[in-house]
Amino acid sequence: MDPTPLPLAAYRAAIALDEPFRPRLGHALDDRPAGLVREALGLLGDDPAAVRAGLRPGAADRIDDDSARRLLRAVLTVRQPDPLPDGTARVLDALLAGERLARDTTDAASLPTVRDMLPHAAYRAADRTVLWQGDLTTLGADAVVNAANSALLGCFRPVHPCIDNALHAAAGPRLRTDCHAIMSLQGHPEPTGTAKITRGYHLPARYVLHTVGPIVDGPVLPRHRQALAASYRACLDLAAEVGGIRSVAFCGISTGVFGYPRTSAARTALNAVAEWLDLHPGRLDRVIFNVYADDDRAAYVQALTERTPPR
Repeated sequence: MDPTPLPLAAYRAAIALDEPFRPRLGHALDDRPAGLVREALGLLGDDPAAVRAGLRPGAADRIDDDSARRLLRAVLTVRQPDPLPDGTARVLDALLAGERLARDTTDAASLPTVRDMLPHAAYRAADRTVLWQGDLTTLGADAVVNAANSALLGCFRPVHPCIDNALHAAAGPRLRTDCHAIMSLQGHPEPTGTAKITRGYHLPARYVLHTVGPIVDGPVLPRHRQALAASYRACLDLAAEVGGIRSVAFCGISTGVFGYPRTSAARTALNAVAEWLDLHPGRLDRVIFNVYADDDRAAYVQALTERTPPR
């Protein structure tokens, strides 16, 4: 039996969940990003993570701007949730805030519903849900869902193409710091099918919900479906505990490196969300199913339009 997960009340104050994020800007947002990148690399030059990521003395002066930005991301990806060197937080805040402003943000409230996109879909939550193909780090929902691993500290593999890596990179190192604080209080790995919540920091979303889905290595069994449905319910339950969350955007939990077949996962996700919305009428305005690749979108369209649709 999995250990008992830490409830929200036990860590809410420790991560200042209810305080609006105010970046510590020591630079103007129109400062050249390349200069901020090199300044951050200089400040992190003596950090053990810098060596692991390949940063050597003077290396940043010998590479182009794009390579320097990738190197900074690699350093932050492999870095443990330790305090940053003096001044680094202000430089990173200016850089990440500027990068967020430079990206187009999609307003979750403006997205068409499943009913709008697929008028003949028999899905019973079609009027309350959205199927959206795009970059989750640019979505202006109240909360976005991260498919995490049981350590809950994010992905430590530079440039790994998982949503865990992408969300942590866009949010900034405070996200890992908060996750570390939560896990230190909990004292054991995050059980499958549960969820935690943090602020979103430099993401357009104010909050990030972190959940660990099941790993599938072989056929999908009832226990896999139950655990995946539990992850969706846990995220929605936790979102409902936090005032002000009216929209939640899910990534494809477990469908990446965790190996869950996409269409089967889509059916379980659609069913779990519809059941939750029926049990909590009016609590959320909309739930977004975010997909990134074409085959992910096709899996949801198939699940929504097949002869026996999600109930």
